[in-house]
Amino acid sequence: MINRSFFSSIPPVTKNLIIINFIVWFALLVFSHRVAIDINDIGAIHYFGSPLFKPFQLITYMFIHANFAHLFFNMFALFMFGIALEMVLGSKKFLFYFISCGIGAALIQEAVYAIYIHSVMAKAVALLGTPESSILEIIKNQGADAIAQGMNFTDPILGRLNSLYNVGTIGASGAVYGILLAFGMIFPDRPIYMMFIPIPIKAKYFVIGYGVIELLQGLAANAGDNVAHFAHLGGMIIGVFIILYWKKNGTLFNRF
Repeated sequence: MINRSFFSSIPPVTKNLIIINFIVWFALLVFSHRVAIDINDIGAIHYFGSPLFKPFQLITYMFIHANFAHLFFNMFALFMFGIALEMVLGSKKFLFYFISCGIGAALIQEAVYAIYIHSVMAKAVALLGTPESSILEIIKNQGADAIAQGMNFTDPILGRLNSLYNVGTIGASGAVYGILLAFGMIFPDRPIYMMFIPIPIKAKYFVIGYGVIELLQGLAANAGDNVAHFAHLGGMIIGVFIILYWKKNGTLFNRF
């Protein structure tokens, strides 16, 4: 039997964010195959140079997840760390922080995409001997079909560009990593217990460890790794600046 007092004890923003994410996931699961458009693709954040990019995606991408496991672990982390943060920050400030970290994560991921695309585009121009605009036309208008029809040794390069231009990023992970960062800064010595590790880890070391892992994985750029590691780092970076600003102004625990 569900304990109603348990749910009523969860602060409103944390609770509603979790509910909304589960509702969106269920709605897309039920209705995505019944409509002619790809709702996931519309809501995902795309590279700003792509014709698929829309400004509203800076918000919507946070509420779309690839699968139930992706959703569950993000919402579990939000539940574990968001409750304490919302209680000390207040609901309005906590919501502002969550959304800001999510948007910041997307913008930093966009910047990383831009740097990488510039590098790969230079290689494609050199190999094909054609202007950048011509390559973009192939990617934007013909996409993977044209790339698959015999671009020979340039296939891998054009394939990467096509993926970056036309494949979106989804998930609340950037915002959740911001929540994790804030927890580590506000409760640095609070112990965190992890499965398979017999001793507790202080929150500050837990956060540092996660940040280092994301940085190394992002720099490694392993083939087949479809995780937006720099978006995770982006959420943490934005979180650092917001928390430090609130601390400096003495407003960290004030509610607005």
